[in-house]
Amino acid sequence: MGGALPWLAASTVVFVAANAVLKTYATQGGPWVLAGALALFCIGNTLMVQVMRTSGLGLAISLSAVFQLVAISLMAMVVFGERPTALQLAGMGLGLVAVTMIVWPQGGEV
Repeated sequence: MGGALPWLAASTVVFVAANAVLKTYATQGGPWVLAGALALFCIGNTLMVQVMRTSGLGLAISLSAVFQLVAISLMAMVVFGERPTALQLAGMGLGLVAVTMIVWPQGGEV
């Protein structure tokens, strides 16, 4: 998992940027804004291929989904002033617990 972490971090940053651009497209429109968002999504998915190579598909997508969930939610709160409900925050917390359980070192496997 350690070798995949830089790729996962990079893809998360790109996906956060892509979603910020997509939010801008949703509020202001413009074909070039949409094209920019789609280009960023393509770059993010290309980075995710490296994560999949090191960690496998299931782990890569699980980690990416939760990392993006938290990162994009933080960006939505800070940049766009969105406020998640307590239930939504609890869901994000459970996602972090799930990721911790997924990557927890497995000792003594037979």
